[in-house]
Amino acid sequence: MLKRRQALLTPIMRTRHTRSARPPRQHTMAGLAQSAVAFWNHPAGPKTIFFWAPTMKWGITAANIKDFSRPPELLSTAQQAAVATTGLIWMKYSLDITPKNYNLMSVNCVMAATGLYQLYRKISHDQQVASLHAKTK
Repeated sequence: MLKRRQALLTPIMRTRHTRSARPPRQHTMAGLAQSAVAFWNHPAGPKTIFFWAPTMKWGITAANIKDFSRPPELLSTAQQAAVATTGLIWMKYSLDITPKNYNLMSVNCVMAATGLYQLYRKISHDQQVASLHAKTK
């Protein structure tokens, strides 16, 4: 039954479904090693400050994400505005420099998003408090 089905397949489909179409495992491992070497030697790779500065900046972003559980009245508007503005400015800069630093771009994108979200929480809370205060007068 299987031979009959294989005979009906077109030659293109036959190569797609046979084991011989898969690359040998050793080629996959060589490709992985080449990728690791390319990453290591990249102008923004781990041997440079272009890698480590944005990697450490993820700590600031993680702290801002942790603050999502903080009550909004404890958030600082100035601090969150600085976080959001820094993220937006450096996100643009990371694509203008050579080499393009996608690690820097991604950390600053998340930093801007978390800062803007925290600002939204703080402003919403302040407006809510102001409207409750106006109603009680």
